[in-house]
Amino acid sequence: MILSEETWVGTVDSGFCDYAQKDGGATHYAGGMVCRETTALLTDQYEVTMVRAAMTSGNAHRRSIFELFARRLPSGRRYGVVAGVGRALEAVANFHFGTEELDFMASAGIIDAPTADYLSTYKFTGSMWGYGEGDLYFPGSPLLIVEGTFAEAVLLETMLLSIYNYDSAIASAASRMTLMAEDRPCIEMGTRRANEYSAVAAARAAYIAGFASTSNMEAGRTYGIPTTGTAAHSFTLLHDTEEEAFAAQIETLGENTTLLVDTYDIEQAVRTGVKLTGGRLGAVRIDSGDLTVTAKEVRALLDDLGATDTKIIVTSDLDEWQLAALSGAPVNGYGVGTSLVTGSGAPTCSMVYKLVARAATDAPDSPWTPVAKKSMQKATVGGRKHASRRLDPKGIAEAELVGISKPAVIDDNDRPLLRELIINGEIVGREPIADARARHEMARGELPRDGYKMSRGEPVIPTYYLDADQRIIPAPYGG
Repeated sequence: MILSEETWVGTVDSGFCDYAQKDGGATHYAGGMVCRETTALLTDQYEVTMVRAAMTSGNAHRRSIFELFARRLPSGRRYGVVAGVGRALEAVANFHFGTEELDFMASAGIIDAPTADYLSTYKFTGSMWGYGEGDLYFPGSPLLIVEGTFAEAVLLETMLLSIYNYDSAIASAASRMTLMAEDRPCIEMGTRRANEYSAVAAARAAYIAGFASTSNMEAGRTYGIPTTGTAAHSFTLLHDTEEEAFAAQIETLGENTTLLVDTYDIEQAVRTGVKLTGGRLGAVRIDSGDLTVTAKEVRALLDDLGATDTKIIVTSDLDEWQLAALSGAPVNGYGVGTSLVTGSGAPTCSMVYKLVARAATDAPDSPWTPVAKKSMQKATVGGRKHASRRLDPKGIAEAELVGISKPAVIDDNDRPLLRELIINGEIVGREPIADARARHEMARGELPRDGYKMSRGEPVIPTYYLDADQRIIPAPYGG
């Protein structure tokens, strides 16, 4: 990457671009890859054509409320985890149309002159409320509420969904994994199994859901996540002997390093590592075979050699089911890759973004009119939503309460779920990633015991919709 101080300054935390041009230009080239300052074209064409048509009908600037939610959890899952909120806020901040974006759409016949004029000054000026990052969600939970004009809110649909759907899928899988790992740390190691940018997002989502560290350097730089890594099989194969490779690694990284011991013969590799460190070797990593049996054999060998403090790390296509199976093995930590970054069988949360209310007229004080789809199996619940989690006297979750048009009446144990994220265009919901991580630990601690089961089942708590009179009403999902 060749960057001069005169041309490039700053860091853009948008999740896809590392540098911003001093002169405000839209594009730069890094390592042969095109990076852009704006998130505006991370969208589907129909978002723009809807704006164009709404301008024709005169409704583009009618006040509207959109809601982002999931109709259901992935099959068999008992809860989901909200992730991507911080990334979404930065993406909204960087959502603007420059000359390059407008020229592209105009030349393709996507926009006309009036639409181009509107987009040229676009900035989201509305408000957003949403579940805190790291919190749990259930079918029908109103994860994000977006209020603004139809044009400014609908343009964000695809971008918000792409962030929430992927990040929440990874966090949901990661939460199940850390639940099964209990107090044993999990290392995120899935970068090579994902798109280079989604890999960074996956590391962030996994960290929020309890992973201890990541192998991804960009995630470490951008989000401050602890990074880890030592050597692969190729490093051992490079040297004439395994002992020569281990000696070089120990000399470079210290005796507390982790040696990969299954390139040739595991027993001999363990003996070599212990000998080279005088029994002070930090850890060994096993990446193949029957991990439970091998871990027991290696633990017995380490103890017999006097290396009782040497830890055992296991990798090799682990998922939450295998972590549960390894609970009785003498293992000190796990490295998880492919299954994590692909959502462990659920790579998306199938979240949707729907218009649920619009102003009756264009007048500033016009009342809200609820709107809803009636499509078979895709019906929605109209009206502005308010959400809280009903807890019992011991702080255990009993239900998700979603009030329509007004908040549900809550008692002293109930926890409001919606936070202010953007108010009148100003981002107010930024928070350190440590806060999201702590929120996840707290929210998962509210689960009933059934929420900790790996067996397939229904959502661990129900979702109830309440009308203005606090009566439970039928809902197409979660009720």
